[in-house]
Amino acid sequence: MQATTSIHTDLFFVGGGHTHAIVLRKIGMNGLPAGVRLTLITNLVDTPYSGMLPCHISGLYDFDQSHIDLRPLTRFANCRLIMDEVVDIDVNQQLIHCHHHPPMRYDALSIDIGSTPGTVSVPGAKEYAIPAKPVPNLLRAWHHYLEGLDQAQSATIGIVGGGVGGVELALNMQVRLQQVVGEAANIHVFHRGARLATGRNRTTQRQLAKIFRDRNIHTHLSESVCALEPATAGAVQVHCESGLKVSCDRVFWVTSASAAPWLARTGLSTDKDGFILVQDTLQTLSHSNIFAVGDVATMANHRRPKAGVFAVRQGPPLYNNLQRYFSGKSLKPFKPQRQFLNIIDLGMGGAIASRGRWSAESIWFRRWKHQIDGKFMALFDQFPPMVSGSQMTPESATMTLHCAGCGSKVSSSVLSRALNRARAEFPEMEHWSNPVKVGLDAPDDAAVVAMPADKLAVQTVDQFRAIVDDPYTFAQICVNHCLSDLFAMGATPQTVLALATLPYGTDTLQTETLYQLMAGTYQALAPAQTWLVGGHTTEGPELSLGFACNGWVAADQILTKQNLRPGLGLILTKPLGTGVLFAADMQRAAKGRWIEAAVATMVQSNQMAATCFQKHGVVACTDVTGFGLLGHLHEMLRPEVAIDLNLDALPVLPGAHTCFEAGYLSSLQKRNQQIEQHLHNPHPHHSNYPLLFDPQTSGGLVAAIPQNRVNDCLSALKTQGYSHSRHIGNVVPAVEGQAPFTIRG
Repeated sequence: MQATTSIHTDLFFVGGGHTHAIVLRKIGMNGLPAGVRLTLITNLVDTPYSGMLPCHISGLYDFDQSHIDLRPLTRFANCRLIMDEVVDIDVNQQLIHCHHHPPMRYDALSIDIGSTPGTVSVPGAKEYAIPAKPVPNLLRAWHHYLEGLDQAQSATIGIVGGGVGGVELALNMQVRLQQVVGEAANIHVFHRGARLATGRNRTTQRQLAKIFRDRNIHTHLSESVCALEPATAGAVQVHCESGLKVSCDRVFWVTSASAAPWLARTGLSTDKDGFILVQDTLQTLSHSNIFAVGDVATMANHRRPKAGVFAVRQGPPLYNNLQRYFSGKSLKPFKPQRQFLNIIDLGMGGAIASRGRWSAESIWFRRWKHQIDGKFMALFDQFPPMVSGSQMTPESATMTLHCAGCGSKVSSSVLSRALNRARAEFPEMEHWSNPVKVGLDAPDDAAVVAMPADKLAVQTVDQFRAIVDDPYTFAQICVNHCLSDLFAMGATPQTVLALATLPYGTDTLQTETLYQLMAGTYQALAPAQTWLVGGHTTEGPELSLGFACNGWVAADQILTKQNLRPGLGLILTKPLGTGVLFAADMQRAAKGRWIEAAVATMVQSNQMAATCFQKHGVVACTDVTGFGLLGHLHEMLRPEVAIDLNLDALPVLPGAHTCFEAGYLSSLQKRNQQIEQHLHNPHPHHSNYPLLFDPQTSGGLVAAIPQNRVNDCLSALKTQGYSHSRHIGNVVPAVEGQAPFTIRG
């Protein structure tokens, strides 16, 4: 027997806005009642902090200073992180629908997805304007524009919208453009209002008008933009209802906020503009198990402008009400203040501070804002030690004894519901050639599969604990990792048996977890038309998954590791660094964008790479996994050959070097490094040297092909999507008395 806490409730956070970031930090520090599983769904692993965005535009703050990295934050809060964009919520079935995941069931939900600028029906706006949101698109367009100004003599941009957002964008974009083209930076602001900064007091508006005049920012007030059209040399012409026409290099759209269109079809209570209406408790008016905060929400009893200050202030009351909600207590109302301090950054060291009717300009306000923003961002960069048993409070923790052995098997109802639901997502399976005689369609004690005539069976097995929180993505990584052994042997996969361990929980939650695992499994098996024929599912303290994989190969097509000969080139298909990145991730030290880049390679199958190698005369092949690149290459050596390896040619995942420099290592690194005795001339000071011993999960294939075919093979691999493929070395004759690996770099 093992005592542990079972999961009984799924709380989903949709969107990684400011409010949710604060709530997740509070959960990491103080927890929630036991048995609540947390999941954040977001399409941005780096969420921009609105208070620092203008100064990031001007170049004062770098990317990391102005963005909250949600990955270490979610790890601190013991919250699963799922990277995707929500496109619908079925409030009747309590299902969340995303672009790239199967539906996910929730018990309680909180929405914090912000807003988008409203381009309404202005002709040409969608084609030629750059919206201020989503912010990553704005930043990509802005930096791309700056890169194109390298040899330019002048720059002209237009900003549609003269509210506070448009004002700060204009002032800070001017600062950055003047660093590039000097005084030849032209800024045009188009605003349908009679004054800039609509909603601010008259003193602030007069101050801004003077600043715009002094800085020669062209202000077009009481002008409604009615169309955007392409002009010469890639420019965009702005048309106003008054007849005014202005040609700009780029046009940025910073108008009033709009709600995500999909909210209108969810059945949630919304206002006339499509924003979610919430009570004083931050629960939606229509559904008590759904909360909404930040710009996406409108408080029915306390209408306030869409401003970041309110999102920040909603963090503590949302956390407290979630605590009370899951403890069965009555929720407490939250009343936002009517007046709030607003600081407008002027881009040149000064700022305007205003509250109510008061307003003043000073360099000290800018320094004050810098301190406020820095203190806020430090909350998500400097985590205190986690409370022992995070998400558990002494009064709510109830321990359950769970059996081991066969008593730990997951119930048959969980299995059948999850598998039937997952298989329904892939109707194309009905058209595959089916070798399965006895399998999941009529479960028995074992599967029975027909083998093609004159083929040899190829079998392999692997299993490991979850490397990412998202079970759907984890399953794809695991399938691709396990099938790579077959691809490296030149085999065609035919069937797999799954070995899964589900975290302790109710049947409903285990069904949901298993469904996500199996949907990810089918997603990864589909390209190879490989059948899941059975397996074994138990429950335990943490999620794990593995597969026994079976395939076939013709006797004269077997690829083994032992066929190396001089004159062969070595090609690696995927970048290195997953071991050190996930070692750092366990310590909340890896940036979210590094992990997402790693995951993108890990979910990529090696199937097409194996086919490509066969077309280019592959002689020997292996996949790079736990022993690291050098360990697997060592397994390929024969007494008469050696390997000349080029460190400079190794493909590397973003962040791997930084993690090594910070001292993070996989637990297998030192064991793998024992192979150093076989190196002729190690280069321990080369930045890529530690990667030779870094264990990989779902790593690439290393193939030996004739050197005269290497370039053609690389071109073909990159056409197939293996953009990181590199020629990393050559097979050469062994030198008597010399270690078999020569390292160059």
